[in-house]
Amino acid sequence: MSDEERRRWDERYATGGYQARAFPTAYLEQWVPTFEQGRALVVACGPGRNGLYLAEQGFEVVGVDISGVAISRARDAAVERGVEAEFRATDLDDFDPEPRSFDLITVIRYRNPGLWPRLVEALAPDGWILAEHHMKTTADVAGPKSADFRLDPGELLRVFAGLRIVHYSESIEPADDETKIYAIERAVACNGDPGW
Repeated sequence: MSDEERRRWDERYATGGYQARAFPTAYLEQWVPTFEQGRALVVACGPGRNGLYLAEQGFEVVGVDISGVAISRARDAAVERGVEAEFRATDLDDFDPEPRSFDLITVIRYRNPGLWPRLVEALAPDGWILAEHHMKTTADVAGPKSADFRLDPGELLRVFAGLRIVHYSESIEPADDETKIYAIERAVACNGDPGW
C-alpha cells in the first residue's frame, strides 16, 4: 500500500469520513462459539471492534491495519474496555505473519489477493479463518465502487481450497441499519479437523 493510501485512511478515520462501528460483525459473533480460544489475527482491524470483541471472549489478539489513526483508537478502546490486545500499524501488502502461528484469522471487509496465501500459511494446525466482504454483482448495491475492492463470486472458495470449508455463502442483504443493500460473500474454513 502506498503512503497516499495510508494518508487517505488516516484522514477518513480522523475526520469521521469513515464511521466505525462499536459492535462486532454479526457473522463473527455467530461463529465465535465454534472456535477454541487461542491466538487471533484480525486483518484490517480499523479501530478494533472485532479485535476487542475477540479479546473479551478470551482470545490473545493481534490486530493490524494501515491506518495509524485507527490503531491509536483501537489501543485507546482496549484500555477503556479493560482488555489486553496488541494493535499494530502495518502495510498489509508487505505483511508476512509467521507461519502456523494463529488459531483464528479474521478478514472483514477487506480484499488483498496477494495476502490470501500468507494468511492461509499463518494458520496453526486446526486453526480457523473467517472472511466477509463485499462481492461483485450486477445488482444495485452499496459498498466499494471499484470492482478491485470487491470479491469475485466464489473467490473465497478458491483461496481457501486447501482448507476444509465449513461455511460459504453469497447474498444480497440489507445493512445493519437497513438503509442500504449489500452484496456479501462469506466463508469459514479450518486448517484440519473442525471437530465434526
